Amino acid sequence: MLGSRPKKMMNMYIYDILRRNTDAEHPMTQREIQKRLESEYDMTVDRKAVKANLEDLINDGSYNIEYSTKIRFTPNRSTGEIEKSEILTGFYYNNVFTDSELRLLMDSVLFSKSIPMANKKELLVKLKDLSNKYFKFSTANIRFYEAADREINKELFYTIEVLDEAISNGLQVKFLYNEYGVDKKLHHRINKNGDVREYIINPYTMVANGGKYYLICNYDKYDNLSHYRIDRISNIEILDTPRKPKKQVEGLVGLDVAKYMQEHIFMFGGKSIRAKFEMPKYLISDVLDSFGANVNFTDIGDGNVLTSVKVNENDIRYWARLYASQIKITEPKELVDMCKQDMVNALKLYDV
Repeated sequence: MLGSRPKKMMNMYIYDILRRNTDAEHPMTQREIQKRLESEYDMTVDRKAVKANLEDLINDGSYNIEYSTKIRFTPNRSTGEIEKSEILTGFYYNNVFTDSELRLLMDSVLFSKSIPMANKKELLVKLKDLSNKYFKFSTANIRFYEAADREINKELFYTIEVLDEAISNGLQVKFLYNEYGVDKKLHHRINKNGDVREYIINPYTMVANGGKYYLICNYDKYDNLSHYRIDRISNIEILDTPRKPKKQVEGLVGLDVAKYMQEHIFMFGGKSIRAKFEMPKYLISDVLDSFGANVNFTDIGDGNVLTSVKVNENDIRYWARLYASQIKITEPKELVDMCKQDMVNALKLYDV
């Protein structure tokens, strides 16, 4: 047990006791709080002091302390008359996060494919500490998704911090970009001469898609938008050079990020088009999972629908290959021709 604590910190000790030990189903009385102060903080105080500090926390309004009231009838010591009074009891900390919200956040960390294991464990501990002792989150029967057979970029969180600073200050960054080799390790991307390629980028925003983090930016040599997997970036540095103004980057002014993400389901570069394809009705759920509500369906009979969606050309081309045996691209003609050629190339691999 530590030495006696300063009583001017009593309200913070009470707040900590409530945060760690209470919720709506497990409130504490003033007497129970008083005992905790003595056992955990070696602080002997009277009930009035506990009450006064609780009222300070409640009146402040920013500590999320809830309570209930009870009516008490007691005789007046001087007159003997019965007097009615209201007492506060049943104190608990009303967590900003519900248990289900914390589980969702922890599951997102747990099953992320980009976060290294050491960072996962550290984040899970921090998230769990946001709740109280009654919150149960066990990983004993869960197998972490950890790509043990391949190297994970341990610079991820540092890279995110640097990018956030660069975006906030409107500055360029430079970095190396990495790809996996046959040894399942990350290697710097090289140019045609065999030298390590350095990227100078104008960063604008970061997004999450499919459990991966992407940088939406402009490669300084060109005037269009580019995407880079943040977990593939290393050796990042902020430059003193201001980034390119948004008006000089095609498609950046007035960018609707939510709409942009709907059109770039696999985060390929290139233009967006209006694509149409025929498919069986039982694929509607899959299509909505892929493209969200950004689709239109027309019943064409025989259990089939015509689907129309605005989407990045390279994304829909890739998606069409995934469902090649079930869907038929009908428009535009350029996309139809590319998908036909993809089928021909695939058949050649099997000597058909």
